[in-house]
Amino acid sequence: MRLQQTKKALITGITGQIGSYLAEILLSKGYEVYGTIRRTSMVNARERVENIKGIHLIYADLTDMSSIENIIHEVQPDEVYNLAAQSHVWISFRLPDYTSDVNALGTLRICEAIRKLKKECKIYQASTSELYGGIYEHPVTEETPFVPKSPYGVAKLYAYWIMRNYRESYNMFCSNGIVFNTESPRRGENFVTRKITLGIAEIMKGKREFISLGNLNAKRDWGHARDTALAMWKILQTEKPDDFVIATGKAHSIREFAEEAFKHAGIEISWRGQGLNEEGYDKNTGKVYIVVDPIYFRPSEVNTLIGDSTKARTQLGWEPQYTFEALVKEMMDHDLKSPNLI
Repeated sequence: MRLQQTKKALITGITGQIGSYLAEILLSKGYEVYGTIRRTSMVNARERVENIKGIHLIYADLTDMSSIENIIHEVQPDEVYNLAAQSHVWISFRLPDYTSDVNALGTLRICEAIRKLKKECKIYQASTSELYGGIYEHPVTEETPFVPKSPYGVAKLYAYWIMRNYRESYNMFCSNGIVFNTESPRRGENFVTRKITLGIAEIMKGKREFISLGNLNAKRDWGHARDTALAMWKILQTEKPDDFVIATGKAHSIREFAEEAFKHAGIEISWRGQGLNEEGYDKNTGKVYIVVDPIYFRPSEVNTLIGDSTKARTQLGWEPQYTFEALVKEMMDHDLKSPNLI
């Protein structure tokens, strides 16, 4: 009897929080895992995968077609998970051209490289809840119209449709996972949730007086990166390519996230003031720990994003394992124990 050949998976953006969890999942399932990194990758990003044994790291640039073609030809992957992106919405307003080159055209280059090389390969595209942008219907589904409100969202919308186009035009296995806000202890330090948990840890260590935030009332559907990574794998195990919302179905504001995070540090936050003058303070001591800074407001705000993942739950058998409270606790526990703050 012929032994089943080991599957090969290529993860672009493997040093990101989701990429690192996905690599662990694939390795546990017997995959041969390859991951792309940029020569300019930050040291703390590489640290997420340096201790994961069995990963083959390859330098790549999604803005360079020849680079992508060479990697696809060299690896001959059975599955490609395209997670690489300029992933910060706020930065996309300052670097719209670079954001579009990586997030939009980078996805096109991957699809085209695989088509040209005639490689039988399943492709997963990490799409985003930012596609929905200013929509007022909540929760949103796969059928909800897209109204992106940032260069990041617009670039990701191009990537979504180019995946659909290659699926329909060339009969390629191209699937989109419309991922809602994903967090974990491995989240980048420049994102608001990690900014909160790390900031609180620094306050507790006496290294900071307070944290500065933007729109406290923005509501997001926050899930754990490990849950999201498992959903991505399940999407590529279906018989036919399709698009799925990956979400918890529950939304919490940045204000609630901050309150929950401070609670795990033993501080109960109360609020006073309004708008830019609002501040969060310790209910017991009166000390101010949260201030509002207009620099963190987007030019075009998205106030609420909540996803309906019924399709993923019924067709994929996927269920998020982390509650909001468990997610915040894990992030706080990690940052409070960080050796970098000693």
